[in-house]
Amino acid sequence: MFVMELTYTAPVDRVDALLADHVAWLDAQYAAGVFIASGRKNPRDGGVIIAVGESRAEIEQLAASDPFTVGGVCEYRITEFLATKTAAELAPYRQELPA
Repeated sequence: MFVMELTYTAPVDRVDALLADHVAWLDAQYAAGVFIASGRKNPRDGGVIIAVGESRAEIEQLAASDPFTVGGVCEYRITEFLATKTAAELAPYRQELPA
């Protein structure tokens, strides 16, 4: 599982100009089963996405396709973690520690 933390690198008006495209991109990733939660940071200087994927490289490639990245208004920090404990609703995403 991955935490995708994005930080705006441009004024919010430039971010807002790409917001509709970013939301469409988010919707596509939810439909594909890759994203399980997302939202703005408070204060509004970026956002956070919880994602599932086969590899860090896959998630990095996905982040590179975000209209915010393509438009040059954000940078991503990606953290991989093992979700060994979850709420019952997230049980399908639980992971085992490596042996």
